[in-house]
Amino acid sequence: LEAKELWEQFHKRGTEMVITKSGRRMFPPFKVRCTGLDKKAKYILLMDIVAADDCRYKFHNSRWMVAGKADPEMPKRMYIHPDSPATGEQWMSKVVTFHKLKLTNNISDKHGFTILNSMHKYQPRFHIVRANDILKLPYSTFRTYVFPETEFIAVTAYQNDKIPQLKIDNNPFAKGFRD
Repeated sequence: LEAKELWEQFHKRGTEMVITKSGRRMFPPFKVRCTGLDKKAKYILLMDIVAADDCRYKFHNSRWMVAGKADPEMPKRMYIHPDSPATGEQWMSKVVTFHKLKLTNNISDKHGFTILNSMHKYQPRFHIVRANDILKLPYSTFRTYVFPETEFIAVTAYQNDKIPQLKIDNNPFAKGFRD
């Protein structure tokens, strides 16, 4: 996981990711560095975001607490990295970034965004699949990686005022919000 220290700063405070009807990118962005792949083999890299538990949350007295049972799960979507398939050599030569993945609360989304429920906790998962064709995905060997510090609560507006400040301080695209 790239920018692990930044993810840990957010995790300590309880990471929140804003979801919108039109789709919103994650910050910090999900980036990984791959090692140990077969240089000549082709791989498809993908990501999905799954419910971390079966609870709904609320932000109360400056902290997140369970507020009941989770809403029914949204349809699960895999986000396939746009450079897929590529050789192990290509994947290992650079940081793999999933900055184009977008989060939405629009259940009729037609853009392939990841649909989430607000006030629910999620865990991003990263998958490496040895396959040279998307059609072979279901029959291919794969490895899944979970980085606990990337867990977050989906919100339509920030609840914890420490989170937007951390995002403004660290997001190069938020310079308009800085003093």
